[in-house]
Amino acid sequence: MWGVFPLYFPLLEPAGALEILAHRMIWSLAVVAVILLGLRRWQWIPELLRQPRRLALLALAATVISVNWGMYIWGVNSGHVVETSLGYFINPLVTIALGVVVLRERLRPAQWAAVGIGLAAVIVLTVGYGRPPWLSLALAFSFGTYGFIKKKVNMGGLESLAAETSIQFLPALGFVLLLSARGEDTFTAHGPGHAALLAAAGLITAVPLICFGAAAIRIPLSTIGLLQYLAPVFQFLLGLVYFHESMPPARWAGFGLVWAALVILTADALRTARRTRTALRAPGIVDGSAPVVGAGATEG
Repeated sequence: MWGVFPLYFPLLEPAGALEILAHRMIWSLAVVAVILLGLRRWQWIPELLRQPRRLALLALAATVISVNWGMYIWGVNSGHVVETSLGYFINPLVTIALGVVVLRERLRPAQWAAVGIGLAAVIVLTVGYGRPPWLSLALAFSFGTYGFIKKKVNMGGLESLAAETSIQFLPALGFVLLLSARGEDTFTAHGPGHAALLAAAGLITAVPLICFGAAAIRIPLSTIGLLQYLAPVFQFLLGLVYFHESMPPARWAGFGLVWAALVILTADALRTARRTRTALRAPGIVDGSAPVVGAGATEG
């Protein structure tokens, strides 16, 4: 579902990126609220309201993901689908970099190699585009930062989305009302079909996240990590085959380097996970009489 987003957002034109973003926030809250009411999962709200630090982190997460959503919508609707896909290919490398810079984590040699190749890819792509791939970098860093904040917040996916969209709701509603007062909104001016598509942005946002949350507790983390490459792969192929975006040789070279970095990163992660599982099965591990070899290496 995330991989075919580029097919959906162009359907919302002539709405601009900011109007689409505002409706995405408003209707996401509506969808999540209905789901939470159906599941009767609202006991977490009073507890959250008593935690100002957590609320501040959620407000920061809401701000960062708003920037990410807005840039992604603009990128797709302005003919930069391939460049948006690059952002999500780069994202794992950005996450590692954040771990080193912010959390002072130590990298394994393969991770250093992947980050180095990623930097080389950015240089090659800068030459290919004639400028740094700002959109890709902004998407990668904003989503990487969002993931880092979410790790600190440590909330369930549905509850976290409800809290974030609650924070986004009033500014989004205010923006839509301002557009309406100026006669610039498209929600009421382009028929019920267009209005329904804008409202469906809530489902488009919530359903993949709910599926992801359900999958996360059912399949291994290493499998989830590999599956997350599918979204940018689909986006890249759509940009290339469906939207016919150009890919000169320098861009192919840059993407090739990014993919090489991801192959190294994935192989290293799988190897480390396998070693950790083997160590956990070793005699003496369960009773705590021996250390878990490499357990800390899975961080980052």
